Amino acid sequence: MLRARSLLRPWTVVLAVLVAVATLFAVRTFSGTEVRTARVTRGDLIQSVVATGRIIAQSRVEIGTQIAGVVDRVNVREGDRVTAGTVLATLQDAEQEAAVEQARAALDEAKARLAQLGITTLPVAEQQLRQADANLQLARSEHVRVTDLHAAGFFSQARLDEARRNLESAEAQRRAALKQTEAARPKGSEASLAYAREAQARAALDAARSRLTHTRIVTPVAGVVLRRGAEPGDLVTAGGRLFNVGAGETQAQVFVDEKNLSFLAPGQEARILADAFPGRPFSGRVFHIAPNVDVQRGTVEVRLTLPEIPDFARIDMTVSVEIVAGRKSRALTLASDAVRDAAGSAPWALAVRAGRTVRVPLRLGSRGTGTVEVIDGLAEGESVVLASEPGIREGMSVRPRTP
Repeated sequence: MLRARSLLRPWTVVLAVLVAVATLFAVRTFSGTEVRTARVTRGDLIQSVVATGRIIAQSRVEIGTQIAGVVDRVNVREGDRVTAGTVLATLQDAEQEAAVEQARAALDEAKARLAQLGITTLPVAEQQLRQADANLQLARSEHVRVTDLHAAGFFSQARLDEARRNLESAEAQRRAALKQTEAARPKGSEASLAYAREAQARAALDAARSRLTHTRIVTPVAGVVLRRGAEPGDLVTAGGRLFNVGAGETQAQVFVDEKNLSFLAPGQEARILADAFPGRPFSGRVFHIAPNVDVQRGTVEVRLTLPEIPDFARIDMTVSVEIVAGRKSRALTLASDAVRDAAGSAPWALAVRAGRTVRVPLRLGSRGTGTVEVIDGLAEGESVVLASEPGIREGMSVRPRTP
């Protein structure tokens, strides 16, 4: 009996040690703080750049009125699609119509005056010139005759003086008739004045017609009416902006952090989500990357074409854009939520090793939506504590729980 007891004692000690070790392992395994973790996996990684922005028109055209007036009628509403030349609104035009009629009457009068020069004025002036020539010839002959008879003693000095005065009067009348005739001719001063008055009247009519045309507010471009700033009865001033039309193709505009500039290139595909319709994504393609950086915000403007515009899309609608910058096969990846100081120069993570948290410096590569590539620091299959877990520090005993 004694011998049997002595043989059992070593095995009892060994069993006790095993139980103690198992108990310690169980305590260390199951008594630690339960934490949510992410597992390091290997798979395909889509590197993407995410940014927010808006749906925009290629350009915006402000349309207003060139004259002051009262709005008579508005023909469009916000959201209406219009073609170039569409009349958006009209102003009351009674005053402009009257001005056109007045200018037209003035032009008719100027034309009549010009025609009168050729029909009446010039022939009359030429007739008067011929009469003046005849009178001058008669006065000269009479002056010669009286001068000769005065020298022979037949006429007095008074009679000679009268003949001289008649000659001077005939010469003056002839000069006046000649001047009037020359003025009435096509290149004369009176004709030139008549032509100038006709041109002035024609210009006044054109100006009046132009003002009448300006009572019709027309869009010079095709697009969508984004703003309607006038209602019937409104008093508007010259130069006032009444409508805003979005012209050209519909695009997406986002502002990307400048640190992601090296990942971007024209032609990259993108996935776009409207905040108002999160379940209806649509596609886009990068076609423009701004050549300059916004120094205030540290961002770069990026524009994307939309091959197919969804029916719910609206100008200025807020969207989230995920630009596919690259793809990697069998990359070692980790959830972004498990990386700490990911935006800094020394990212790290809390890995779970032997039931305890260990701070591990990381070297990261490509970044995808919700995931990052781990180049160095972790191995496939390791569990990493999510950064959102509160109060977890290096060296703590934990129990992993993959979310």
